[in-house]
Amino acid sequence: GLLSVIQRLKGSTEQELRIVLLGLDNAGKTTLLKRLASEEVSTITPTQGFNIKSVHSHGLKLNVWDIGGQRSIRPYWRKYLGSTDLLIYVIDSADQKRFEETGQELAELTEEESLTGVPLLVFANKQDLVTAAPAAEIAEGLSLHTYRDREWQIQACSALSGEGVQDGMNWISSQIMNRKK
Repeated sequence: GLLSVIQRLKGSTEQELRIVLLGLDNAGKTTLLKRLASEEVSTITPTQGFNIKSVHSHGLKLNVWDIGGQRSIRPYWRKYLGSTDLLIYVIDSADQKRFEETGQELAELTEEESLTGVPLLVFANKQDLVTAAPAAEIAEGLSLHTYRDREWQIQACSALSGEGVQDGMNWISSQIMNRKK
């Protein structure tokens, strides 16, 4: 399928990408990263600092930096943004009290000079919860439609069950292929 097409187009050498995975604390970033790495997701502890994992997907080697989202850590996010190929931002779709806060953080991030033109994938996580807002509603609330300087996608998902995660990875793959053209 898609994997074999990508491998043929780029030959046998694997392309490496630097991906920064951000979002507020308890949004599900580490669960998502473990899901991408095909690791057990039943016991996750809050990230103090950062995690780095290399994930192989669609013939690509994704070096994913999962950086803690606690308020005290967020000012340090900017130190990790250099040479970023793609930004993944994770939102807890069921925590509507924090939508304004997460929107402000995302807006500030996208204004960073080091992220100019960097594609943005927003995972609207925790869609398995009854109180989760739909991805389209979150996209509207975040004013994603106003982002003209980059490609962006919002993807409904549940990092816990894995539902929707592969769709996000497919979008990442399509972004890389489009860049090569």
